[in-house]
Amino acid sequence: MMITYTEARDRLRRHGQEHIVRFWDQLNDTERATLLTDIEQVDFELLTGLINELVLTEPAPEYFDCIEPVDVIPPPEPGRPDADEALEAGEAALRAGRVGAMVVAGGQGTRLGCSGPKGAYPIGPITGKSLFEYHAGKILNIQDRYGCVAPWYIMVSEANHAETRQFFEEHDYFGLEPDQTVFFQQAMVPCVDEAGFMLLDQRHRLARNPNGHGGAIPAMVESGICGHAKERGIDILSYFQVDNWALNVIDPHFVGYHLLHGAEMSSKAHRKRKVRENVGIHCMCDGEYRVIEYSELDRFPQLLETDAGGNPLHFAGNPAIHVLSVDFIEKVYRNYREFPWHKAHKKIAYVNEAGERVLPQSPNGYKFETFVFDALRFIRHDPVVVEIHRKNEYTPIKELAGSNSVEEARRLRTQWWAEWLEAAGYAVPRDKDGRVLYPIEISPRFAMTKDEFLRKANSFSWPMDGPLAIGPEGEVETVRAVQSV
Repeated sequence: MMITYTEARDRLRRHGQEHIVRFWDQLNDTERATLLTDIEQVDFELLTGLINELVLTEPAPEYFDCIEPVDVIPPPEPGRPDADEALEAGEAALRAGRVGAMVVAGGQGTRLGCSGPKGAYPIGPITGKSLFEYHAGKILNIQDRYGCVAPWYIMVSEANHAETRQFFEEHDYFGLEPDQTVFFQQAMVPCVDEAGFMLLDQRHRLARNPNGHGGAIPAMVESGICGHAKERGIDILSYFQVDNWALNVIDPHFVGYHLLHGAEMSSKAHRKRKVRENVGIHCMCDGEYRVIEYSELDRFPQLLETDAGGNPLHFAGNPAIHVLSVDFIEKVYRNYREFPWHKAHKKIAYVNEAGERVLPQSPNGYKFETFVFDALRFIRHDPVVVEIHRKNEYTPIKELAGSNSVEEARRLRTQWWAEWLEAAGYAVPRDKDGRVLYPIEISPRFAMTKDEFLRKANSFSWPMDGPLAIGPEGEVETVRAVQSV
């Protein structure tokens, strides 16, 4: 049963937050019930600790005597003994049905100009297929190749849970079985002002934010996802973020390295373009595996060092692609009180003393979040870090244009697929500077790798006099909304 007003007020009073119910007499019954639900969901012990440790006192900055580059496995190449062994181990695990996929997809597409879930963004420049549809196609490809069923665990937020489920239902789960597509919701954390007092977003709603992608750890356990995985024989989960269009959702090589090294959590890395690129860095800090965020680089000048050619010595950028063992997720959860939290000074809309909603012009409070890569400090084995090529596995979509954008991702994917077509003997139209003239899309159900594409391409004839979209069966797909590349 929902807590009563008296219980809520007493709970708030014990933690110095009784101002949250100051508009109680002005609320109707529905609004009162909503506010009580928000209050009931607050972990006051955790929140009070965060306020005391991160807001009311300035935490002492971390210091390390020694920061070293992490050992990185080069991108797997056919014929290299370690790569072949990893591929064999990964494929065996897939055929045995031991591997599932996990995506964090709690964000909205606001910065991309759409109001729905970010995963629903129509990334396909020709077909308008969504990020969700592309990732689903990769899972279907894996299932066809290895004769397995790979459950897809999708972490949503309070803001987009209903819309995401509806989007999947409207699109018949993109060919996946409904019971293999499992949604779970991350927790919300109250926002506080600069004095540590909780904020109201409306008179009957707390100002809250999702608890970060590190919230996948407790959400996986508390929502029963780990139990669901184990019941289906899944002991390995491939983790990724929904806005990376190019990634290999489940990479047999990566899974194989994880297994061969007896790892608990493994990571992929890409070479940073420059020392101040906005990505975290995989490194060893006093012997402990860490990812140092780009916002903290100035505190660790070693991470800004370059070689004679100006290339970063600490090159292992973090593309947020991991493999986690289910047992490891449960282990971290048992120790989650030790999991690090981070604060972000933000502009947070709030209700003032007069009951008016205010949109501040400058940062006025703090949001708290966790990062999934912080789980790496809990591993008890040598790190497993596998390097990837950016152009075929890392196209994060944060903006419409510029770096890490829709525009850049479409250009890179078109270039990548053009290389496939040219290797198959097609003359791809290019301008005098070598840029591909028209957008290209290749369904991941048809081919996820260049080798797979070349095995199938000889059976087809595709026009190369304009935009080209190749569908799941090798057919030319309908042009819905052509975008420039």
